[in-house]
Amino acid sequence: MPSTQPDPASHLIVALDCPSQPAALDLVHLLSPPCTCFKVGLELYLAAGRPVVEALAARGHSVFLDLKLHDIPNTVAGAIRSLATSGASLLTVHALGGPAMIQAAANELARQSNPPKLLAVTLLTSMDESQIRAIGLPGAPAERVLHLAAMAVAAGADGLVCSPLEVASLRAALGPIPLLVVPGIRPAGAAAADQRRTATPAAAIAAGASMLVVGRPITQSADPAAAARSILAEMNAVFA
Repeated sequence: MPSTQPDPASHLIVALDCPSQPAALDLVHLLSPPCTCFKVGLELYLAAGRPVVEALAARGHSVFLDLKLHDIPNTVAGAIRSLATSGASLLTVHALGGPAMIQAAANELARQSNPPKLLAVTLLTSMDESQIRAIGLPGAPAERVLHLAAMAVAAGADGLVCSPLEVASLRAALGPIPLLVVPGIRPAGAAAADQRRTATPAAAIAAGASMLVVGRPITQSADPAAAARSILAEMNAVFA
């Protein structure tokens, strides 16, 4: 009988925070296999644009296009229309754009053939309570995340990007269907750097994360492929 245990590689997204398409594709070549899912964020997208997304998709990889779109609804709908056919599997908007903006993005994706999933970013994982107070938002990070998450899902988002510290509460509040894509992952002993709300890969998966986003612990390792395999083994132990 075939195994029903999840493949951890399909739950790990490696962040390609690279300055150019050649640098990104060199890193992908180094990491695949075992890695199959990769994040294109602002640094790489602004340097290389749509062609890097298309190049990754053409190689059979899943692409998390993390641009955190945040503008008036009409502008975001137009951006979604431009990005929907790029080959990305996941796209992000910022939940702070509000329900009308998220609904405009969801409606635009519904018009497309084989569209990517829409994820709403709640609060950046670099935001701790002092940073939230500085921008005038009331309450603790967990409260703000839960409020933004429920609003985004009601407006049509397929899932959320949240810190590992909010995964369990979001899964309890929203149920099993929304995707929970989780950055801020740091293996035991790794430096947190500019991240404030972090957890280990095992803890995030156990709490209910759908996919983990890992950048520097892999990409800045002396042996990126070995670092990726170590994280996948940790994830696999939770799935087992």
